Amino acid sequence: MKKILIIVLIAFLAVGCRNKEVISENMLGINYDIKGNEKALDKYETENPVVAMYIKKYGSIVIELYPDVAPNTVNNFISLVKSGFYDENTIHRLVPGFVLQGGDPQGTGMGGPDYTIKGEFSNNGFENNLKHEEKIVSMARSQDNDSAGSQFFIMLGEAPHLDGDYAAFGKVIDGWDNILNIVKNEKVSDSETGKLRTNLRIKKAVIDLKGKEYKEVEKIEK
Repeated sequence: MKKILIIVLIAFLAVGCRNKEVISENMLGINYDIKGNEKALDKYETENPVVAMYIKKYGSIVIELYPDVAPNTVNNFISLVKSGFYDENTIHRLVPGFVLQGGDPQGTGMGGPDYTIKGEFSNNGFENNLKHEEKIVSMARSQDNDSAGSQFFIMLGEAPHLDGDYAAFGKVIDGWDNILNIVKNEKVSDSETGKLRTNLRIKKAVIDLKGKEYKEVEKIEK
């Protein structure tokens, strides 16, 4: 009887081990061990600025920014990356099929820098035709149209109801498998808000301006 129990237990453990997925960091060949936050990302051949973020436990994601779509929003993102604001920052929200959200140093959904920026979207008097589709990156905000600061969200599917009300400004162009691994493996503590049970950590963000200069961000001081 004991032998049978032992065999059954071993078989159960073996199945459990097979089903448990081992997550490894896919860095996409990007080295973040540098001083400062500017780095050549020559693999990505575009005239637009490119941002790479290292999300602990999962690896790199790469975002192309669209200054022709939302210029001040992009200037703001560039400024935050260059200043190291996103280093040791958080990803705090996940709604599968909808959004993955981060950029809040408090990790609560309530934090940001000590200023806000004007919302660059059509219902705020600014033409922005970038649709909220999978892989698009957009700025999070409160009910105030001009309340965005540092929090951003990555679209996990289509959400046309966000078009015209949120400032889309970029797109994930590499590391999408890492995003999908986050969706697959991370758990939320509140299904209504999408608050993650355990916040993820943005270890470092770097930017390649592709040889161009960008204006200082126009801020709305609090």
